[in-house]
Amino acid sequence: MQKSTLLFLLVLLSAAAYFIGRRRSLQVAGGTVRSLHSLPNYYGYFAALWCGIPALLVLFLWTAFENSIVIQLVVSALPEELSSVSPDRLGLLINDIRNVASGVVASETDPAIEAAANHYLELKEMSNRLLSLLAISVAITGAAYARQRISKEHRARNHVEKSVTIFLIACSTIAIFTTIGILLSVLFESIRFFQEVPITEFLFGLDWSPQMAIREDQVGSSGAFGAVPLFVGTLLISLIAMFVAVPIGLLSAIYLSEYAGSRFRATAKPLLEILAGIPTVVYGFFAALVVAPFVRDLGGRLGLDVSSESALAAGLVMGIMIIPFVSSLSDDFINAVPQSLRDGAYALGATQSETIRQVIIPAALPGIVGGILLAVSRAIGETMIVVMAAGLTANLTANPLAAVTTVTTQIVTLLVGDQEFDSPKTLAAFALGLVLFLATLALNIVALHVVRKYREQYE
Repeated sequence: MQKSTLLFLLVLLSAAAYFIGRRRSLQVAGGTVRSLHSLPNYYGYFAALWCGIPALLVLFLWTAFENSIVIQLVVSALPEELSSVSPDRLGLLINDIRNVASGVVASETDPAIEAAANHYLELKEMSNRLLSLLAISVAITGAAYARQRISKEHRARNHVEKSVTIFLIACSTIAIFTTIGILLSVLFESIRFFQEVPITEFLFGLDWSPQMAIREDQVGSSGAFGAVPLFVGTLLISLIAMFVAVPIGLLSAIYLSEYAGSRFRATAKPLLEILAGIPTVVYGFFAALVVAPFVRDLGGRLGLDVSSESALAAGLVMGIMIIPFVSSLSDDFINAVPQSLRDGAYALGATQSETIRQVIIPAALPGIVGGILLAVSRAIGETMIVVMAAGLTANLTANPLAAVTTVTTQIVTLLVGDQEFDSPKTLAAFALGLVLFLATLALNIVALHVVRKYREQYE
């Protein structure tokens, strides 16, 4: 039985256990539900949990260790001349066995590898059978145990709620440890990079050219890892985008929540939020084919030297892209301000504009700042628009009409293709990612300070 089929069968068994547990509770109650400690549904949930969770744990643990055990058994059955090779050669051999087992057969295949592939398939089939038998047995046993536990005094609701609490804690823990894992993985690779390139050169260097020479006489390669041009380019494009997105997004949110009628709001807000669902590659095409030529032609008419790929074009399109992040979140938080605050301001003689500026905006400031932060993070992490509209040239300039690049674009460029993870060129991507993470963290700390300082407290 395939694992997907087994999973579906376990879901069906859990659903059956729910109805069995619920019916058992009604039988125990003798038709008087009030004599039960918990509602009948909780007894059904209790039986379903005992049926599903142990079986799912068996399925998860079996799947986690199955592949390594099967590979060890296959390797132990190989001939001596194949099983005693180096670890690198053994890895290639295992890959060949898997390819043959999956049907990818070369023109000439070693008979020993074919025999190992057949052994591999036999072990996988046996593993699936044993797993199916064990998981179904555990599910039935758990359902029977839960049914036996059901009584009038049984605290089914407490057990179910405790299980839900444990599940929520586990989800939170997974999210936390995932974040820690991402940070540590980037940190360790960055430390390897800084062991080869001084951190002062990386943070304060003014030249970025990570082309490492493979041999001493190679021409056209250098090893300059000064990331200042990347930071300046990221900041320049993000600032242009925020100059577009924040005023338009915030003012549109104020209009939709305070001035617009219900019919116009019901139509305009979904249309505005459609901008958030457009793929970034579409924005990139729009920037490269429409905005960038328009900016270049307009600059030429004004006598300005505008590059065919400019920070201004990328920033304008990026600003349009992140308008919904500012507008939608700001609109939601402005609408969340209690109506009593508006009524109180009007009762004191304030006009609508004064009420918005002095009451509503201060009350909704945390949400507005959160929306702006989300928009800034989105702008900093954007790659496709920059690649197609701003280019890949690392120029140290504050001129928005020149071609620049960003940190995320260089991370993608450094990791594309067949790269050696021991070279400074590839490890530089992790150092850039670490700096980007720290910059975002600092931005969040500053925003939190602003929110705490200017937030209005209401009873």
